[in-house]
Order: sequence, then C-alpha cells, then structure tokens
Amino acid sequence: MKTKINLTYSSFALRRYWVKSVIKACVLETLRIENVPVGCEINVLITDDANVRTINAATRNIDKATDVLSFPMFSFEQGKLPEDWSDYIDPESGLCPLGDMAISVERALTQANEFGHTLRREVGYLTIHSMLHLLGYDHLDEGAQKRRMREREELIVSSLKGMQR
Repeated sequence: MKTKINLTYSSFALRRYWVKSVIKACVLETLRIENVPVGCEINVLITDDANVRTINAATRNIDKATDVLSFPMFSFEQGKLPEDWSDYIDPESGLCPLGDMAISVERALTQANEFGHTLRREVGYLTIHSMLHLLGYDHLDEGAQKRRMREREELIVSSLKGMQR
C-alpha cells in the first residue's frame, strides 16, 4: 500500500537529515496500528514557533505558538474508521488525502529537553499525535478522549525502535 508524505521545510536551517525517515516511520506505523487499509497522502510542514504561531492565529484564532497543528481533511470518529473508503479516495492519486500537519522543531527541542529525551523522539511523538488527530482522535476533554488518545500514542511509540523514553 502506497503512502505519500509531502515534507516541506519553512527554512533551510530546519533541515535535518533524519527528519524524513522519522516522520515516515511514524506515519506508516500509525496507519498500520490504526488498521488504515488504503494508501494515504499527508502534508507535513517542518517549521519554527513564529510560523506555527502565525498559522495558529490564522486558522484557530489562537495567537500563540504550539508544538504541532493538525488539519484533518475528514471528520472521522475516534477509533472508528470507515469500512468503505471509496468516498475518501482522490480519484487522481488513488490515495486518501488525510490532511496537513505543522511541527515546530523549535518547540520540539524545548520539550525534548524538558522531558529528557531526544529531538528525534519528540518529532516522532508529535508526528504520531498529529496522525491520530488526522484519524479522528482528539483530547478536547481531560477524560476519556484524552486517555484514549494517549494510550494509542504510547502503543505506537513503543512499537518503534528507538522511540521509547
């Protein structure tokens, strides 16, 4: 099954040789564990706090930086993906356009230092977090939704070599 990841860097300074492989591994593992039976297309922007803040203000009316923003193409229900994907497939590409994500490497580095793990692990975790948003998971409440999403994140992270804390 083919999956296409369109990776864009907002500046040359943010390019890191390992970013593409970590994001790809995390995207593919999330799709595998969530049992997504079709090829998907995901757009990923690697950027800094200033750009994430601008995007956050423009799209969510929240004028502050954050670690990752997710923009799902569809409104899936948490943990309940469609049985029939035919309405979700782009006829030109043959892929399901899941949506977009923007990751602030600046914020990821700060968080990696705070949590005592690597930048690679933090970028991977943020990718998994965003992928789950694209697949319908959310954490708007501090209860069951958030617990369910955290459980899925931890399951996926633990299945990837070198991603554990």
